[in-house]
Amino acid sequence: MTNGVDLAVEIGQLGLASPVLTASGTSGHGAELGAYFDLSLLGAVVVKSLSADPWPGNPAPRVLPVDGGMLNSVGLQGPGVAAWIEHDLPELVATGARVVASIWGRRVDDFARAAALLNPVQEMLLAVEVNISCPNVEDRSRIFAHSARATREVLEATAVCGTPRFAKLSPNVADIAEIAAAAAEGGACAVTLINTVLGLDIDVERRRPGLGAIGGGLSGPAIRSVALRAVYDCHAQLPKLPIIGVGGVRSGEHAVALMMAGASAIGVGTATLERPRAPLIVQNELIRWCEAHGVLRVAELTGAAHG
Repeated sequence: MTNGVDLAVEIGQLGLASPVLTASGTSGHGAELGAYFDLSLLGAVVVKSLSADPWPGNPAPRVLPVDGGMLNSVGLQGPGVAAWIEHDLPELVATGARVVASIWGRRVDDFARAAALLNPVQEMLLAVEVNISCPNVEDRSRIFAHSARATREVLEATAVCGTPRFAKLSPNVADIAEIAAAAAEGGACAVTLINTVLGLDIDVERRRPGLGAIGGGLSGPAIRSVALRAVYDCHAQLPKLPIIGVGGVRSGEHAVALMMAGASAIGVGTATLERPRAPLIVQNELIRWCEAHGVLRVAELTGAAHG
């Protein structure tokens, strides 16, 4: 309860003190944002996606500002789950933050190994986000989240982590609700919608793509409408499946819109790169919006746009 507004929400069997989370990929591996605000004030901190083994990511340049956001081709660089548990997790937990680990892999077995490494520290985690928006080398590098079968297989394989799992899905599909349903069948208690949208920029002086050979993932304000549509469609078809809405959130009103579209919680991502306090700013603006509109329980907003 904050200033008369009850921020508590539920994501499946999980109860959160606030619907505002950090989005994976933009808040670091640990307590980096703790230098700017009290991380325990948020619903949870979702860390950058980790593989079972250390991974160097893509060569530079890896980030490019574009109109309406940024393109990134970081390539999921990370220290690996074991090193993260040893060096980053204890400090993050010490801040009082509720922690959501995020994992990725190039094979189903990679996901299973990453999940198994998290099992011994499951009591330190709120949940595990399974980032399946990455290439599956066992299926001609087709993105896991572009296949209902592969999505289901990965979620089933990650049950070994011992904690509730969120499935982070790609918006670059014809029917995102079909993929979300497969994730739920595989054991996901919620889905994170959305990951970045495939994008490209051209350096007209060099006559070449401005980032890498094939572009990268577009994030920021430009994808907010895409996220809203994905959340709205998924909630319409799967109203009982909790959704964490992510994509272009920069204000409390943006959070309200995603929740009205069907999200139970929201993630703040790219905005954090410009303003490290962005998640807390969004949360405070959400509270003020609720106060101004007579909303006593923020959970009442979920699905309100569906009538």
